[in-house]
Amino acid sequence: MRAHPMVGDSLLAVLLLLCDLMIFVMDRVQPHSTAKPWYFVLPLDLAMVLPVVFRRKRPVPVAYLVLAISVPHSMLSMGASSLFASAIALYTVTVYVSRKHAAYYFVAQLAVTAGQLVLQWTSAWWITAIVMLFTLAFAWVLGEFVGARQAYRSELEARLHLLETERDQASRIAVAEERGRIARELHDVVAHAVSVIVVQADGASYAVRSNPDLAERAVQTISHTGREALAELRRLLEVLRNENGSGEPRVPQPDATSLVDLADRVRQAGVPVRLEVDGALTGLPVGVSLGVYRIVQESLTNTLKHAGQGARAEVRVVRTAELVDVEVTDDGAGRARALVPPATLPGGNGVIGMRERALLFGGSLEVGPAPGGGWRVHATLPVKLAV
Repeated sequence: MRAHPMVGDSLLAVLLLLCDLMIFVMDRVQPHSTAKPWYFVLPLDLAMVLPVVFRRKRPVPVAYLVLAISVPHSMLSMGASSLFASAIALYTVTVYVSRKHAAYYFVAQLAVTAGQLVLQWTSAWWITAIVMLFTLAFAWVLGEFVGARQAYRSELEARLHLLETERDQASRIAVAEERGRIARELHDVVAHAVSVIVVQADGASYAVRSNPDLAERAVQTISHTGREALAELRRLLEVLRNENGSGEPRVPQPDATSLVDLADRVRQAGVPVRLEVDGALTGLPVGVSLGVYRIVQESLTNTLKHAGQGARAEVRVVRTAELVDVEVTDDGAGRARALVPPATLPGGNGVIGMRERALLFGGSLEVGPAPGGGWRVHATLPVKLAV
């Protein structure tokens, strides 16, 4: 019935027609019957109930058409379908149109009924008036109740649709943020690994004949760095493949406590690194700890790529009760870079990634030439994240 409402309305119209025909047949079999001929009764009964079939498609026109046909139908005393059809029309206008149109129709119906009572005055007029008034009032109240339920259901469906839309948008935003994070991770991993591999490969090519032992150590460093990079790349790609979080256990992400291993790898790549840590780096929020590691990694990677031969790097990490202060400096190619105005300093993906990591947690980042030469990266990250 809900999927095909006209089917239910057609059955309702057939039921009203059968009631009228039953009254006609009962009146016809009575002695001294005053019933009208069937070829007069049947068309008028059909005209009375047929608009009910289309009541939901055109509620207002159908209601006034029913009101117009009910006048001759009721005045000729051809059955109760005129009363029930009028009540159904009032109910339909109340539910599917508005209370205002229902009030207009109700007043029109009362006016027509009052006129009929005047024209067909009988001693039992008050019974007819009470039945008519009670039937229309019941139809109005029922329409108000059903209309309120439908309005509530429509509002609930609209809210559910809005919540689903907001949930989908939040999911898309989360996916975009995760993709951005993975892109930064991939950049950090690949840039660091490739820089170490290139430096070690260049050193091995120069020392392969004059110092085979040094060349062998460089090749081992290349192999070790490549394996670590592949492991991290597999871990990041596994995040993209397993959207539901299932699958094999993933390799843990590096954190601030892995800075010693990072410094050792850079030393093996040919850049002396002095690491100074003041305060325990354990117990930091996961994102902050990873951010410290990635900022130091990117800074040392830039030293490998741009500082030149003979450069030294110094990493100083200080943890206080409120902040983690990270400073990475080198002394290579600093004079050339110091001549470049700060406004024209290049900002590649590495610098952008470091800045995003710092700002994401409410910290800050300064990148530029160090006083007296060299290059300096200074970042601060909060120990406790704002809730």
